Amino acid sequence: MATLGTLLFTWWKGEQVGEDQFGNCYFKEKGKPTGPFKRQRRWVVYKGSPEASKVPAAWHIWLHYTTDMLPEQQTVAQNSWEEEHLPNLTGTEHAYRPGGSVSISGTRQKSTADYEAWKPE
Repeated sequence: MATLGTLLFTWWKGEQVGEDQFGNCYFKEKGKPTGPFKRQRRWVVYKGSPEASKVPAAWHIWLHYTTDMLPEQQTVAQNSWEEEHLPNLTGTEHAYRPGGSVSISGTRQKSTADYEAWKPE
C-alpha cells in the first residue's frame, strides 16, 4: 500500500499509463518534463505490499528510462525456456524449500560433488 504522500502526489501530478498482471499501477508526471534531466517522473503504486520484484521486466525498463515505449508497444520475443514472471516468493508459503530445510522435515538431499568436510588437526 502506498503512503499518503505518494497517493496525494499521484492524484495531483500523476497520469496513469498502465497496469500489470499483478495489479500494480504505473504513472508518469503530467505536463512537460522538469528537473535536471528534463524528463517526466515515472513511478509505480504497488497493489498490496511494496515489493520491487513484483515489477515485470517490460515495466522495469520503462520505469528506469531504458525505453520510452510502454510494454504493449514493446516487441520482445519470448524464448521457449522463459517462464512467466513471478515476484520473490521468499517468506511465503510458495517459497522453495528443499528436503532437509529447517522449514520442513526430511533429510538433506545428497550432494553430487566430491565434497569433503574440512576437519581441523
